[in-house]
Amino acid sequence: MNRFKILWVDDEIDLLKSHSLFLEERGYQTTPCSNGQDAIEIIKSNNFDVILLDENMPGLNGLETLQEIKNYKPLIPIVMITKNEEEQIMEEAIGSKITDYLIKPVNPNQILLSLKKILKNRDLIAEKTSRDYQKEFGKLAEKRNNLKTHQDWTKYYEKLIYWELELEALEDSSILGFVVATPATTHYDITYKIIKSGKHVLV
Repeated sequence: MNRFKILWVDDEIDLLKSHSLFLEERGYQTTPCSNGQDAIEIIKSNNFDVILLDENMPGLNGLETLQEIKNYKPLIPIVMITKNEEEQIMEEAIGSKITDYLIKPVNPNQILLSLKKILKNRDLIAEKTSRDYQKEFGKLAEKRNNLKTHQDWTKYYEKLIYWELELEALEDSSILGFVVATPATTHYDITYKIIKSGKHVLV
């Protein structure tokens, strides 16, 4: 079974070892990080399922770190953890598209519940999107043989791009592998060239 990978960013991360152990015992792989700048460097070369991010840190604070992380990994779920209950801070964090918001002190079960909720929702969305794509792929394969006009090819190409973006948003390599293997996607380059040339050609 794959272990979910969690990056935990908190300037007091050494005090949270018992929380990390609690998650490790339940199948989560946690990577500790004590500051925002290191967290940004870590996410540049590593993939995580969820980031737990402290809001009040020296140097780059949580909101600043959040913005930088979103520049590199805009779709990764982030749980903001803070002692600050000010409405302005909450609104700014929510406006920055955090996935969940926890108020310190947090106990391990609160964190576990948040992670389960996030990952279950992600899996449900991935499953539905994959099913929808496979249904749509059959229709696309049929349509490909009946494309005649420049407008037909443009609409077809737009549909391919739509599904590519939908599946990339899931960051699921197994599903993306299915897309790459399907005959429809071999027509990306050909379709694009036809649209650019304006020729009404069947392939």
